[in-house]
Amino acid sequence: MSSPEELLRSRGLRVTRPRLAVLEVLAGGGHLDVEEITRQVRERLDSVSVQAVYDVLGALSRAGLSRRIEPAGSPARFEARAGDNHHHVVCRGCGEISDIDCAVGRAPCLDPGVAHGFEVDEAEVTFWGLCPGCQSRRSGDA
Repeated sequence: MSSPEELLRSRGLRVTRPRLAVLEVLAGGGHLDVEEITRQVRERLDSVSVQAVYDVLGALSRAGLSRRIEPAGSPARFEARAGDNHHHVVCRGCGEISDIDCAVGRAPCLDPGVAHGFEVDEAEVTFWGLCPGCQSRRSGDA
């Protein structure tokens, strides 16, 4: 397993304390917004600006070390799971986001029918519904 420093270098990125801290936060899992990432990075470093966190997230996303998702009605979220073709399910009640693996074998989500000359390598599919907690709360209200 590569160290965070080796990961950054392998993608042509300089190793900096903010980049290492953001990678560490993302490695903790979840689908975090910039505010939460900044809060956690500030626990690790003396100080870091929100703009610096945005810059790091942009560099990590371009390098394939993080993924940015933008569910409708939500701020952008970032996750460490990148480079595979997974999707997301979002709760309409509380906004919780979970990963859903794409179909194994033939991936129907990568066959758009008409691709207008594009070579498709990833699809972004978002499923919407209610998480178990929101379903329980709804049932309890009835």
